Amino acid sequence: MAERSFAKEVEHLRLGEGEVFKGEAILAITKGLLQAGVSYVGGYQGSPISHLMDVLSDAQDILGELGVNFQSSANEATAAAMLSASVMYPLRGAVAWKSTVGTNVASDALANLASGGVTGGAMVIIGEDYGEGSSIMQERTHAFAMKSQMWLLDPRPDHAQIVDFIEKGFELSEASNTPVMLEVRVRTCHMHGSFVCKDNVRPAYTLDDALNTPRRDLGRIVLPPAAYEHEQEKIRHRLPAAINFIRENKLNEFFGPDEGKVGIILQGGMYNNVIRALQYLGLSDAYGNTKVPLYVLNVTYPLIDSEIEAFSRNKDAVLMVEEGQPEYLEQALNTVLRRCNVAARIHGKDVLPMGGDYSVEALLGGFEAFFETNDPRALGNRPPRPDARPVLALAAVEHLKSVVPARPPGLCTGCPERPIFAAMKMVQEELGEHHVSADIGCHLFSILPPFNLGNTTMGFGLGAASASAFSRSTGKRSIAVMGDGGFWHNGLTSGIGNAVYNKHDGVFLIVDNFYSSATGGQDILSSRAPNKTRKTNNPIGKAVRGIGATWVREVDRTYDVGKMKRVLTEALTTKEKGPKIIIASSECMLNKQRRVRPLEARAVKNGVRVIKQRFGVDEDVCTGDHACIRLSGCPSLSVKHLDDPLRDDPVAAIDNSCVGCGNCGEVSEAAVLCPSFYRADIIHNPSWWDKFKAKSALAFIGFLQARRDRRRVVLEAVA
Repeated sequence: MAERSFAKEVEHLRLGEGEVFKGEAILAITKGLLQAGVSYVGGYQGSPISHLMDVLSDAQDILGELGVNFQSSANEATAAAMLSASVMYPLRGAVAWKSTVGTNVASDALANLASGGVTGGAMVIIGEDYGEGSSIMQERTHAFAMKSQMWLLDPRPDHAQIVDFIEKGFELSEASNTPVMLEVRVRTCHMHGSFVCKDNVRPAYTLDDALNTPRRDLGRIVLPPAAYEHEQEKIRHRLPAAINFIRENKLNEFFGPDEGKVGIILQGGMYNNVIRALQYLGLSDAYGNTKVPLYVLNVTYPLIDSEIEAFSRNKDAVLMVEEGQPEYLEQALNTVLRRCNVAARIHGKDVLPMGGDYSVEALLGGFEAFFETNDPRALGNRPPRPDARPVLALAAVEHLKSVVPARPPGLCTGCPERPIFAAMKMVQEELGEHHVSADIGCHLFSILPPFNLGNTTMGFGLGAASASAFSRSTGKRSIAVMGDGGFWHNGLTSGIGNAVYNKHDGVFLIVDNFYSSATGGQDILSSRAPNKTRKTNNPIGKAVRGIGATWVREVDRTYDVGKMKRVLTEALTTKEKGPKIIIASSECMLNKQRRVRPLEARAVKNGVRVIKQRFGVDEDVCTGDHACIRLSGCPSLSVKHLDDPLRDDPVAAIDNSCVGCGNCGEVSEAAVLCPSFYRADIIHNPSWWDKFKAKSALAFIGFLQARRDRRRVVLEAVA
């Protein structure tokens, strides 16, 4: 069950010539692929590309009608290798993944693809994830494009532009026999807009044609001596062909006046933010009518020297707007202009931030510094900056920062991974701290409070592998954690297989929540739900036993904190050698709520008896030590101040976001904390028996309360 269904929206992919598409850019990208006559599509989910994979999955009927093969790839390397179909055959293929982690995983296959080159058009749609909103290390796709000489498209954020660049990208790939990368940033992927459609195109050369008439060209296979010739082919043929295509098709754009003292060169993906920043400075309107000459690099690699020279020749200074570090484009710009003897001063990272997200606010400061130095008259009478606020307001914000505590990201309410880490904390109280190799996924939030577990993380599915240095330690056993998504992505071979082969005497905890939850809840091999187009229900336990693991324990309900604690303790203390593998399974609560709530709402509406469980804290019993919060960290757990003057400390409380998982009570019982938690059953459409029991219970409680009140009156009278 994906995070979002596009079952209705995918019908827009059937729009034909002259019809207007309106919607999200992710859908527009898919429409662009179909209009370009793509033969096959693959990829691996990850923000901001997850929804593209969800759209393709929901659109399989439409893809099938056009003869397009779609696969959800096991990982990015699988997707990249899929593009080999375009090496020998005139087939257009596209794959997608999150950068830069996805590109790193796919690097071996991509490097081989770029070396041998392609016959058909091959495109990698990169979800560029750089900046403060990123969940990964800060790297850029640009370096990989230069390393392997793959052409990098960075189209201006506009639906028509992006769709056109998908078609032009395939043409560029075919004209230069080189795979291309098309990067779209987070904001671009979720941008809404419109464009005029073309008809979808069935591939002229089909996959069946390729299979029925196989081709073999030794010159395209990456082995010596062909591999040495590939390097020369890149320099002598592919690069010049790409430059000619880019220049002749005017893929890069010029905006604003033809002449000016200064100009701005920018990545295409930065266009919207640059225009907004210029608008605040009074140098453009909201529609892109700029007073400053702009050279928009919709293709950031390779650069077109002649266009750079023509744009810069009569200018005093040029500002290079390049998000991320190091300053690849700025360095290239200096090289081009010095070789052409163009004297324009080059500015970039000297006035703009070296790293981080180039938001409008970040650009404003750099633009002001650039114009103040090189063309102050252009600024004129400047309007106030959008962040200009009264001093008192700024002081209030600063005070608020000191009062409101930082809120680190954490696991969802009711997350089945939370009790796993609560159990780990309890085990550490008894056995001492252990080295914990963490992994990418929801469970990585365990490194933050309240759990504070995890010493390293090295990449998706590499949690087990990153503990391999400790395989023969005679001290405490290491603990490696990974999720089911990471397990199938990479961990089965590089982690568990490696541990079995090397007789690694450590503990390996596989968190099985039935989905690739961190990327949006997509189905994977071990998902429990049936999938009409995929084979699911392949147990992780069978996989690890199949490669030789012998000590395997499966916990089918992670909320049983006591059992989790016992199994972890056994794994850390047993005398049996070799890897100790624990598979902890419970359905992702977020996906469970998406699945169950519509069913419950429908049942309630139809008059069916439905029981919903909620938990609470008895204020009279709670001691206020908050150990439950420290061991659970559930967002629904909070504190509440009482009116009782004899109790200064706030008691624990559960708010309305509770989903009734029962973890708080389980943790309290396993840790022998307190009996203050209670469960309440909320019954919708109660039966006559439910009503009778409720009425009887209320009557009995009323009787007891009245008797207590009478006794209190008597005691007070005696006193």
